[in-house]
Amino acid sequence: MERFSEYRIMWVLVFFDLPTETKKERKIYAAFRKQLMADGFTMFQFSIYIRHCVSRENADVHIKRVKKYYRKKDI
Repeated sequence: MERFSEYRIMWVLVFFDLPTETKKERKIYAAFRKQLMADGFTMFQFSIYIRHCVSRENADVHIKRVKKYYRKKDI
């Protein structure tokens, strides 16, 4: 049985501060949070989400997804 290397296991943390003053901004905020949770992230604190990854390669996949979730054109 192959053991996980403690040097390869990673946590991905997402810190964000999105505006929520208008209805559109709240909708964008809610969609962003839903996408994070659908991708396996857990709320650590308000606006801080975490996800355990078994390798750097796995972490890179999730980092790229998070970057796609919130696009400037949505603002």
